[in-house]
Amino acid sequence: MSRRSEWGPVLRSLAAPLLLAGVAALSACGEAPGGARGAAPSQTPVAAAPAAAAPSEATLKLGRDVYNFRCYFCHGYSGDAKTLAATYMEPKPRNFQATNPQDLPIERIGAAVRNGIPNTAMKGFTGILNDEEMKAVSEFVRDEFLVKRAPNTRYHTPENGWPDHERNAAAFPFARGEIAIDTPFEQLTPPQQQGLRLFKSACITCHDHAKVNDPGKVWESRPVSFPRDAYCISCHQDVPRSEPTGVGHPQRQSTHTFAQRDGTVPVRSPARAEAQIGANYVVHDKPPALVGASAQELQGERLFQKNCAFCHAGDGTAKGWIGSFLEPHPRDLTSDEQMKGMTKERLLHSIREGLPNTSMPAWKSVMSDAEIEALAAYIARAFHPVAGIKTSQAK
Repeated sequence: MSRRSEWGPVLRSLAAPLLLAGVAALSACGEAPGGARGAAPSQTPVAAAPAAAAPSEATLKLGRDVYNFRCYFCHGYSGDAKTLAATYMEPKPRNFQATNPQDLPIERIGAAVRNGIPNTAMKGFTGILNDEEMKAVSEFVRDEFLVKRAPNTRYHTPENGWPDHERNAAAFPFARGEIAIDTPFEQLTPPQQQGLRLFKSACITCHDHAKVNDPGKVWESRPVSFPRDAYCISCHQDVPRSEPTGVGHPQRQSTHTFAQRDGTVPVRSPARAEAQIGANYVVHDKPPALVGASAQELQGERLFQKNCAFCHAGDGTAKGWIGSFLEPHPRDLTSDEQMKGMTKERLLHSIREGLPNTSMPAWKSVMSDAEIEALAAYIARAFHPVAGIKTSQAK
């Protein structure tokens, strides 16, 4: 099984509101000269359909800020949907750069932003963005990508700490997926060999989902709620992180800081990762121990830890890394307040059909009815009692 087949159902549940600042490079590194990642789009403006007065500069600036904060993760900084997240999604996020302006009027863009698009990862932003922000980001998307075919912005800029990024051009084909990184070395030209060395020694830190001819076996069979490796935190672990609303756990408590490295733990290692960020997240990655669980509850445990822990955390608290970024936050399945009034019928319906205006997807096309029943049984046993579900402890 490839990584894509393993993670696909999980990442399809994540929509554009994933605010993973540390992953920003994944959607825009290795741009073609001129700014766009991958093949450079035409710079010739496309005539727009007749419309009202052009949006003001203030509106476009606000829309750009909202887009770069909320939307780039799936749609890409340049609106071409060439992102890591997009590779896991089916259907794919819209490529605005390849969309005819006449096919996507401003009214349709606004409706998608407000209400989302059913059966896709595009969720509605009502309750997250105000009316002015939704209008501004809709105007920005149409003006910047559909009409102007502009690149918006690049990640590798001098302002972001990347002066003279073109010197790394030999590695760009591997970052863009134009050349598979497992191509036999002797089949590469000398410049390509140099680019592959550079890519594997530096770029792959963020471009870990580079193109390969043979994906091989799944390297990690269970998704977790925090980054396992220490690449990013090896330099940035001392940067404070604000506590997201509703997530009440310690922030970046660590015994190993940048200034205190003693060499006993390798910089890039799971041990250092857990030492540095584990104080926040690894505690929520561990499922509760079940004693005397039924076969159905154990089946539910496997399903939950494989599919649901990515957002709800292994302990059901939703206080993992991903859960802290989603808006609204996933339900804390251990909370008396958030589980108040929960019944078997309500829980089964939420799992089957998903929850509108949230990142909770419908699982009815992924799991069978029996698996959904097992999942509900596990939640009632491991995290919080649910009216109508008799657990093995209650027998």
